[in-house]
Amino acid sequence: MQKIIAAIAALMLFVVHAGNAQMYTVSGYVKDKATGESLIGAVVQVMATKTGTATNEYGFYSLTLEKGNHEISVKYVGYEPYKLMLQMDANKQTDILLSQLGKTLTDVVVSSNKKDEKLAVAQMGMEKLNMKDIKNIPVLFGEKDVLKTIQLLPGVKSAGDGNSGFYVRGGAADQNLILLDEAPVYNASHLLGFFSTFNADAIKDVTMYKGGMPAQYGGRLSSVLDIRMNEGNSKDYSVSGGLGLISSKLNIEGPIVKDKGSFLITGRRTYADLFLKLSNDSALNNNKLYFYDINAKANYKLGDKDRLYLSGYFGRDVLGVGDAFGIDWGNATGTLRWNHQLGNKAFSNTSLIYSNYDYNIGINTSASDINIKSRIEDWNLKQDFQFYGNSKHSVRAGLNSIYHTITPGVIEASGTSSINSISEQKRYAWENAVYVSDNWKLSDKLNVDAGLRISAFSVLGPGKYYELDEQQRITDTLNYNSGEFVKTYVNPEPRLGLAYRLSETSSIKAGYARNTQYLHLISNSTSSNPTDKWVPSNNIIKPEIADQLSLGYFHNFSDGKFELSAEAYYKSMQNQIDYKDGADVFMQDAIETQLLFGKGRAYGLELMLKKSTGKFTGWISYTLSRTEKQINGINNSDWYVARQDRTHDLSVVAMYQLAKRWVVSGTWVYYTGNAVSFPSGKYEVDGNVVFYYTERNGYRMPAYHRLDLGATYQLSKPGRKFTSELSLGLYNAYGRENAYTITFRQSESDPSKTEAVQTSLFKWVPSISYNFKF
Repeated sequence: MQKIIAAIAALMLFVVHAGNAQMYTVSGYVKDKATGESLIGAVVQVMATKTGTATNEYGFYSLTLEKGNHEISVKYVGYEPYKLMLQMDANKQTDILLSQLGKTLTDVVVSSNKKDEKLAVAQMGMEKLNMKDIKNIPVLFGEKDVLKTIQLLPGVKSAGDGNSGFYVRGGAADQNLILLDEAPVYNASHLLGFFSTFNADAIKDVTMYKGGMPAQYGGRLSSVLDIRMNEGNSKDYSVSGGLGLISSKLNIEGPIVKDKGSFLITGRRTYADLFLKLSNDSALNNNKLYFYDINAKANYKLGDKDRLYLSGYFGRDVLGVGDAFGIDWGNATGTLRWNHQLGNKAFSNTSLIYSNYDYNIGINTSASDINIKSRIEDWNLKQDFQFYGNSKHSVRAGLNSIYHTITPGVIEASGTSSINSISEQKRYAWENAVYVSDNWKLSDKLNVDAGLRISAFSVLGPGKYYELDEQQRITDTLNYNSGEFVKTYVNPEPRLGLAYRLSETSSIKAGYARNTQYLHLISNSTSSNPTDKWVPSNNIIKPEIADQLSLGYFHNFSDGKFELSAEAYYKSMQNQIDYKDGADVFMQDAIETQLLFGKGRAYGLELMLKKSTGKFTGWISYTLSRTEKQINGINNSDWYVARQDRTHDLSVVAMYQLAKRWVVSGTWVYYTGNAVSFPSGKYEVDGNVVFYYTERNGYRMPAYHRLDLGATYQLSKPGRKFTSELSLGLYNAYGRENAYTITFRQSESDPSKTEAVQTSLFKWVPSISYNFKF
């Protein structure tokens, strides 16, 4: 392995150095002057030529310049611009420290790039969020929430009222790859979706790619949400936290050795269960309803060119009704990374990653004493190289290897239970990929981002695998021993992006990307459910494949204060999965017998108008889209709309600096109701009413709309050691009773009639929280 890495690095270094006889390279890190925190996406630019680069995920930059004197500018949103003069007569290592602006909330922005950066980059469908940008956006229960904020972006749709699940460009919820410090998070929600797993106080940077993701990402069809944790203050110790109606949190950070290493520990817990214990009703005070999560990270500088990072997350939900029923579920992740600077032009990152998601259900009644369990566990090795050849080329290459162990379901029953113990087979798989990409500035007007990812997925024994006939009935059972290869899929995944500058203020872009997905989520729920289970591709379930074409127009006006973007996309999907009529997926070892396969298509138009500077900031986003499937055996084998299809989706986000210490904000959302299958008729069998269903997803839930309001007041003056703020919010301000579910029943007054019963979750939800830092 070391020889391969050395050979690749030597080859790439030879390529990037070729032809640069009078060129020298300046490289280093851009950091926060006060905390030492690395800054992702800071723009380092040569003033005379306007050429430059942006810092990578670790704050590293590299610029190759001609011999002579150069004026360099460094910009990062919320920080004072920085300029320096460089005399390039040799390669240099220059770290840059930026100071935060001396204002508190007056510069609310939604992008960490320079104002015309989005015009120049060839990457399409990318949105960047900084946690400082979204702190004022009102959300459910007053919690700053990454997943609910991205639902306000074009092309990203909420899975339901108050839910942290989301759909991207017609994809299902399982087609989103969510990464926390490179570790996959398989269930990114707390309390059945009303909170996300991500504590905002531990997060530094959020980047979303909608379909056309760079070549280093893979494994999902629709999107990548790349979340990076803070590294911790390497200059001084600090404590921050918050108290709210639903939850409280605490954050501790500081140096391990000043300017050489730092740590961060963040914890959060809800306490609805503590209020239940105050009740005199024994049916309530023994119940459990809470979640907690812990984020931790440490890093240490081994030398000028080497740094180690260790980060982890652990979160758990607990829900219980006395001793009769209980369920707990959660994620655990860990990432060990080694950054190494290969000279001035190359950067290496080696990561060992662990990810685990599991749930446990306990049922203890007079008839049954059982436990139901499920689990997915990954071990992941990643090697990534970045090569900064010159001002025209930036090359990235690497490999990724993941070993999956999946336990779909186990029922453990006691000897007195009325049911027997059942165990679905464990499934094993090995997922590999190699990739290379080149960001090429072909001319002053044309940028090209080309990449190729080759992925391979091997299904491994031990286990039984099945062969099916056309009616999905088992015709043969195949037995494999441990380590035997059952099936291997290999898929090339090319990606290409083009950006052409029409003028200083506008550009057009085009993109193509192929993505392959080997893991699939089995769920009959319309929202995030802890008992959803993952299954890998096998000899019957083939990998899902999507080819996406996109075209966009981008325009800045009023000296960059406003940004307008329009993106159209068309996505063709192969090997799409849906359930056959009457499917039973609970504890089904041969899950293939309950599934049908076909094709899909999604297309749409995304519009966004954004104001990023000044006292009044925010954006308006609108998506017009369609998502359909065609699967033999469903809907008479005709095209039908997918469950996540939503014709119209509109979001309005506004923030206003009302006074020096006051910021007020509001969001309004509207979208077409989800596609659902309602009964078309009914009949009786032995005196029981049975509903009759015809067209799959042939009906619509009512349209959804909601207004949220928020306000933040700074209790202390800026610059003091101890600072605090008060945040107020009102979710669903005009009390709209949006439909969460609609069920059908016989009318009690007239049994010949059927009633539709709507369930709504939230009418008005006020929130208040107190946040502090010292």
